[in-house]
Amino acid sequence: MRLPTIGGDNQKIDEVEAMRMLRYAIDHGVNYVDTAYPYHGGNSEVVVGKVLGCGYRDKVKVATKMPTWMVNSQADMSNYLDEQLKRLQTDHVDFYLLHGLNKERWVKMQELGALEWAEKAVDDGKVRHLGFSFHDDFETFKGIIDGYGGWILCQIQYNFENEDLQAGTKGLEYAADHGLAVVIMEPLLGGYLVNPPSEIQRVWDDAKRNPVDMALQWLWNKPEVSVVLSGMSAMEQVRQNIESASISSVGTLKEEDLDLIRRVHAKYAEIRPIPCTKCEYCMPCPNGVNIPRNFELYNQGIAYNKMDMSRRAYEKFMSEKERASACKDCRSCEEKCPQGIAISEWMPRVHGELGRK
Repeated sequence: MRLPTIGGDNQKIDEVEAMRMLRYAIDHGVNYVDTAYPYHGGNSEVVVGKVLGCGYRDKVKVATKMPTWMVNSQADMSNYLDEQLKRLQTDHVDFYLLHGLNKERWVKMQELGALEWAEKAVDDGKVRHLGFSFHDDFETFKGIIDGYGGWILCQIQYNFENEDLQAGTKGLEYAADHGLAVVIMEPLLGGYLVNPPSEIQRVWDDAKRNPVDMALQWLWNKPEVSVVLSGMSAMEQVRQNIESASISSVGTLKEEDLDLIRRVHAKYAEIRPIPCTKCEYCMPCPNGVNIPRNFELYNQGIAYNKMDMSRRAYEKFMSEKERASACKDCRSCEEKCPQGIAISEWMPRVHGELGRK
């Protein structure tokens, strides 16, 4: 989903450079390629299919995903899979994932008989193994694993800043204990961990460590982690990641390395200006404001030196009624906040930073 593009247009993949990067990666040991129906406006699977010509298809396992939010029948599922196989120029995918499962989508997939449909796709030879990618809480994650015995893998968002977010460490260990391979997405928190603010960079520099390499090594160090997905958009990133991977293995990190990462994590928490723990005691807001999410985006922008990304998320993924600008200064939330945050005072500051300039 982060292939090189032309002119800043996410749908226009630089096919020449993408082919050079992907084939270089495969030539140097990468054997798992992850894509999905909607990536790059539907063009990711097409480009991956071109890259995997000339014998490269036989060198890798290909994973793609059913667009669960777009299907409303088993006929839809079949049509999408057939289209994906055509795009990928292959007669089968090694891993087919139900994309982005959460509480609602999991219920929908069960009601539509997606698992029975998928088992038929396996019998027909179009799919080798079934998995799912996930964005929700641990209890939902546990329920999905317990609800079907045919999963071979799961894909979760996980990094040293997200041990308690979504499936988290508990989910990683639960999946591994139940025999599932665990594929990691967002190992660098969508790029937030790549160029840290000066306070964090000083910690890395004092230890003479690279933040990207350490974030990846932290994951590869864990025995429960099977595959780490790193979205690479430049050849230099491919080379660096291959070099990092080539010296990784389970149990490689020393206690001093793990302590360094704990100190970095603590420093990130320290420089977040709003002491919100996302306990949600303040919710629901009578005016519909998503108070924890507003604070999270603001804190992320400050802590990770990525306010531009927080602004995009605020504008693109939050409705107007959820944004800080919808706060009516009623203060009903403040008496419920165990952290004593002056929420009504923070809201205009949050919108002033995240709102459209």
